[in-house]
Amino acid sequence: MRVIAGEFKGRSIETVSNNLTRPTSDKVKESLFNIIGPYFSGGNGLDLFAGSGGLGIEAMSRGINRVVFIDQQAQATRMIKKNLTNLKLLNRAEVYQNDAFRALKVLGKRGLQFDYIFLDPPYKKDLYQQLLEEIDTQQIADKDCMIICEHDSNLVLPISAAGFKQVRTEKYGRTTTITFYKKDDDNE
Repeated sequence: MRVIAGEFKGRSIETVSNNLTRPTSDKVKESLFNIIGPYFSGGNGLDLFAGSGGLGIEAMSRGINRVVFIDQQAQATRMIKKNLTNLKLLNRAEVYQNDAFRALKVLGKRGLQFDYIFLDPPYKKDLYQQLLEEIDTQQIADKDCMIICEHDSNLVLPISAAGFKQVRTEKYGRTTTITFYKKDDDNE
């Protein structure tokens, strides 16, 4: 894997060597950042189910100030820290090994809010509705927050959920779809 654009363009990102993570392909990563950016002038990101940290690192390379990385696997959080250290980004990040729902509660208690939230849970688990509900409950999405959900193309995500509305869906190949959510102003 590599960083596609920005300050660290072309730099390598090491991946976790097990079957429990599924790195976002360069093609999908480039497309999704062209949709949400492609560059940023600050802001905060949350990379939930971070794996090797590819999405959050790409966001930082393109101008996001800080990213919180969360993954349940110790091997993944070690790899994220290694990648951040290699790119000298550790001072702009927080990395936690934790269950996603517990982590969202902690972030809510800390009063943190994010401009971009990347959700990429294991494809076999349909957690998106629950995750959106917990994000809403914990009030961690800034008013203009974009939530980016990577999921199996066979899974159709709800048009609206927990105060968020779907604003775009893009399919990549046979297996990967990205669905984008923003706050639903009609429900406020």
